[in-house]
Amino acid sequence: MQIRELSVPDAYEITPKQIADDRGLFLEWYRFDRLEEAVGHSLDLKQANTSVSRRGSVRGIHFADIPPSQAKYVTAPRGAVLDFVIDIRVGSPTFGTWDSVLLDDVDRRAIYVAEGLGHCFVALTDDATVSYLVTDVYNPTREHGINPLDADIALRFPEEAGELLLSPKDTDAPGLAEAAELGLLPTWDAARAFYASLDNGGN
Repeated sequence: MQIRELSVPDAYEITPKQIADDRGLFLEWYRFDRLEEAVGHSLDLKQANTSVSRRGSVRGIHFADIPPSQAKYVTAPRGAVLDFVIDIRVGSPTFGTWDSVLLDDVDRRAIYVAEGLGHCFVALTDDATVSYLVTDVYNPTREHGINPLDADIALRFPEEAGELLLSPKDTDAPGLAEAAELGLLPTWDAARAFYASLDNGGN
């Protein structure tokens, strides 16, 4: 597989090698050792999630408190989504910026989103199925959201998504500036310190 860091630090695009024959194809969609080489530590996976979404559905922008937050390894085994990673770490040199990766059942890419980064996607097909490996269990008291339509972030949703479908939970979430004023956002320094603790094996 090929692993490429995105323009948001600590987020990576993973492109697997697909081996095809007359029976179909085979690929490795997750390799802890290859990801460890890129990230600096292996992932302590604790939960796996799957969502199925109608075309136009937007999920996010979601993030969790550091520590421990929740790193995510995301892929789309069926259909297609445009997956966004947003740098919401106050003090980061790329604070407020985002990058995106097309996840689909053709190239079968994955995206790694480190702890403290915002995550969002929009479904480009009906029955778009997304699977997540995550490093901590869901804890609603530590989960937060940012409005995915926030003009300060200005995510660009492709025309092929059609009419956007959003949950009240996401549209009622604060924008980036308000979330910062409320003290909800992680900081760059806290994120870097947490990554360093993982790189050292927690020592």
